[in-house]
Amino acid sequence: IIFPKENITKKDIVEFYKKVSKRMFKFLDNRLISTVRSPEGINKEIFFMKHLNTESKNLGRKKINGEYYYYIKNENGLIDEVQMNSYEFHIWGSPQNDINNPDLLVFDFDPDEKLSLKKVKDGVKDLKKILDKFKLKSYLKTSGGKGYHVLIPLKINSWKKLEKIAKNITELMIQNNPKKYTTNIRINKREGKIFIDYFRNKKGATSVCPYSMRLKKGATVSCPISWKELDNIKPKDITIKNIDNRLKKKDPWNNFFNLS
Repeated sequence: IIFPKENITKKDIVEFYKKVSKRMFKFLDNRLISTVRSPEGINKEIFFMKHLNTESKNLGRKKINGEYYYYIKNENGLIDEVQMNSYEFHIWGSPQNDINNPDLLVFDFDPDEKLSLKKVKDGVKDLKKILDKFKLKSYLKTSGGKGYHVLIPLKINSWKKLEKIAKNITELMIQNNPKKYTTNIRINKREGKIFIDYFRNKKGATSVCPYSMRLKKGATVSCPISWKELDNIKPKDITIKNIDNRLKKKDPWNNFFNLS
């Protein structure tokens, strides 16, 4: 049993990842990962893994600055990792065989706990307006926590350029509404504001993979949704227990990597 309150077992989690593996693997494929492991359940030890410590033909490794990072070679590799108690998956913003050329731009909305959900959703809409203005195709997903994540497929030949784009867009949002947004990482400085985490757009940084379960209360999922669903779906609404209905529908991120 991994989630005692919800009575969710390791077998339940394996079955969940089998269901989402096809959709999820588009984002795991050829991408270095970090995982969050919980061998004895969420009420016990939880730790972050970013270096390969098991042998599997379904996992690959890459040496960077003297350290071995790893990636999943196929859908069986995803299940292998779950069997090794990896339940939450985070991905790099570039392919492992093209490590210096990122192809993902990520914005993570982390609101003050006292902030209303309406204000959080309005904030996400503010970002979309800016992205639309710059003709950047954006995709929305639940975080499985307090906010939402916005991802943009964007091939670029420099991590510094990617981070600068992310920083400029974030600073524009703050200039437009300084009372609502912040990039201050100190929690006591975020009261009444949304922390826009654009710092994930750096070499070596990771963001939660689409369709990853979160090791949080309720076994929530960081799940892709369409922009028109934003008003009706809360950040924690989608869980491994209710995701089946979504998987019967068309994938709202089906064309994510079809860059022109």
